[in-house]
Amino acid sequence: MNTEKTYYFSLLKEQIAKTFLTSHAASDAIRDWKGNTITDFQEDLRSKTKGSISEKWFYTYIKNDAEKLPRVDMLNLLSMYVGYENWNDFVQHQTEETQLEETQKNSKKSSRKLIWFLLLLPIAALALYSLYPKENTFSFCFIDADQRASITNIPLDIIVLRTQESPLYFKTDSLGCFSYTTPESELKFVVKSPYHKTDTIVRHVNSNHHKTVQLQTDDYALMLLYYANGNKEDWKKRREQLQELIADNAQIYRAFKSNVGIEMYSKKEFINLLTIPTSSLKKMRILDKVYTNDKIVKLKFMIQ
Repeated sequence: MNTEKTYYFSLLKEQIAKTFLTSHAASDAIRDWKGNTITDFQEDLRSKTKGSISEKWFYTYIKNDAEKLPRVDMLNLLSMYVGYENWNDFVQHQTEETQLEETQKNSKKSSRKLIWFLLLLPIAALALYSLYPKENTFSFCFIDADQRASITNIPLDIIVLRTQESPLYFKTDSLGCFSYTTPESELKFVVKSPYHKTDTIVRHVNSNHHKTVQLQTDDYALMLLYYANGNKEDWKKRREQLQELIADNAQIYRAFKSNVGIEMYSKKEFINLLTIPTSSLKKMRILDKVYTNDKIVKLKFMIQ
């Protein structure tokens, strides 16, 4: 038997039971009908359709699973009993209802999926946001600890230290400030100044906004600057002070603005340079210096 037709015939038998039960008392399952119930059904069918079926036919096609469908005229008769024009009309309506139910079912599934999607979307967005590297901007301005003023007369050297990566080099701007953007939550950098002590700064992202960093004055570097610009008459005293300030084996380099090379000075040559009166010393600039045991062991300078 055609499976699809069998399915629709089973639906028709369900409709027959519902129609009969609207005016009669009987079992909901049409297979369980017998005796007087079948007789009452035959009479009800005759009154509504002017047609009839035998008790044998009822047992063959209704109570049992027949190998084939009843004749079309019988299917038409039973379809009329449940309120349709004929068998084809019944099948068409059942097909449309099945499709409508399937559409509604799919629509409900889609709605449920949409609701779950909308509920899970914020969670997913939060998860993605937590995985996505955020950009943190660190900003600092540098102040002379003695003068309590921004260091703007010279640019400071900033060396950003990165984990397992080469350091990055920057300079402060005209306002004596420095900004750096990174996905890291912590920033570590070294700040170097010709006339301030080198310092290593570590800051966390939660404490980086509108922060100032105080740099301690490098007294030795200022002394050298003073000697280059101070009183030229007391040269003997100045030489003695410089002897104490500079290590005997100090490495002293002079850089040239035109990048023509570097000239190396001995301790004696450098002291002579600072103690011999010349107007060019007023343009002297300390570029870098290194101390050991409170003595200068390495110095780099330029006369602009």
